[in-house]
Amino acid sequence: MTTATTEKPAAKIVSPADWLAARKALLAKEKEFTRLRDDLSRQRREMPWEKVEKKYKFEGPKGTETLADLFDGRSQLVIYHFMFGPGWKEGCPSCSFLADSFDAAAIHMAHRDTTLAVVSRAPLAEIESFKKRMEWRFHWVSSFGTDFNHDFQVSASEEEKGKDKVYYNYAQTSFPSDERPGASVFFNKDGQIYHSYSTYARGLDILLPTYNFLDLTPKGRDEDSLPHTMAWVRHHDRYSDGKMIEIKNLAAR
Repeated sequence: MTTATTEKPAAKIVSPADWLAARKALLAKEKEFTRLRDDLSRQRREMPWEKVEKKYKFEGPKGTETLADLFDGRSQLVIYHFMFGPGWKEGCPSCSFLADSFDAAAIHMAHRDTTLAVVSRAPLAEIESFKKRMEWRFHWVSSFGTDFNHDFQVSASEEEKGKDKVYYNYAQTSFPSDERPGASVFFNKDGQIYHSYSTYARGLDILLPTYNFLDLTPKGRDEDSLPHTMAWVRHHDRYSDGKMIEIKNLAAR
C-alpha cells in the first residue's frame, strides 16, 4: 500500500510579527484568487446552452428513467460520470474518493433547485452491489447499452479502444482506461433539456473536499513522490490502518 511521505516540510521559523506580515501578504493573494474564482464562476454561468436532442434512458432502482426523470422535479441537474465499466469488480477508487461526499452535498443542493445524480456504464446490478458495500445513498443509474457516456466523453467508443489518443476534455489525449471521470450540468426549461456545462480531469478538483482540506496544510497533497496523483487513494473500506473502522465506531456511539 502506498503511504504518505514522513519527511517534514522545510519551514522558516520567524517571530509572531514576521509571521503576521507573511500571513497578510498571502491573504492579499488569496482575496485576489477569490475574486478571480468568482468571475470565472460568473463566466461559467453565462456559457451558452445546447439542446439535448437524444432521448436518453437509464436503468435505476425503480426501473427505466429518462434524463428528465433524473431532475426529480427540479430545474437543474448535475451528473457525476463515475468510472465503473461493465464487468469491473468495483468502481474507480478516485471516483469513490469524490463520491464519499455526495450524500452530504445532495441534500443541500436539493434546496437550491438542483439534483445530483451519478451515472456509470456498468449494469445496474453491479452498481447496486458496489453501492451497498460503500454504504452510499445517492441516486446512481446505469447507462449500459446507450450512447450517453460516449456522447459526454466519458467512455471510449469501439473505434477508440486500444488507440493511443482519445477525445477527452475537448482534445485528443492519452487516457489509461476506457472509462473516464467527469461532471455535466443540465437545465430543464419548460420540458426542454439543455446542456450547459461539462468538466473533466483537473476540473473536478473543486468537487474534492479532502483535497481542499489538505491544500491548507504544510505538506499539502503530498503526492510528488508518487507514480501518479491519487496513487495513495483507496476505497474507504480498504485502508489497512483501521481508521475508517474507528470513525464508524465513534459515529455509532
